[in-house]
Amino acid sequence: MPHINEKIDFAVEVFVVYKNKVLLRLHDKYKIWLSVGGHVDLDEDPNQTALREVKEEVGLDVSLYDKNLIFKYEEKGNRQLIPPIALGRHNISEMHEHVVFIYFATSNTDEVIPEKETDQWKWVGMEELDSMDLRPDIAFYAKEALIRLGSA
Repeated sequence: MPHINEKIDFAVEVFVVYKNKVLLRLHDKYKIWLSVGGHVDLDEDPNQTALREVKEEVGLDVSLYDKNLIFKYEEKGNRQLIPPIALGRHNISEMHEHVVFIYFATSNTDEVIPEKETDQWKWVGMEELDSMDLRPDIAFYAKEALIRLGSA
């Protein structure tokens, strides 16, 4: 989706785990390994965005990690959202930033169906993460997702 605001947007990152591997994608524009993610649309909350982006980008149905949810409530249109593992603020350009909700999730399969044929995806184990040239935040969250959700 295009940017909602010229200066700042909300976005999600989702570190998807299947068994003892985490899914990373090679960003087509920036040529760096990232998690699955994208912009929060005006008509959705960050949980909905996380699930939608994973489905759109890699064809997976996932379950968001909800161990940080301390109270569950849903009634007549009111509900508690699964909180992100972390929040970040990223400079996208000199004029634009993202406030990012970072989630962990599990999949019941490793069969990725990429959005575009040219997309590059990779399931990565803990040892391979150490040998990859990753941004420090991506390496940290990928490893933490494996620690918390490995063998899932």
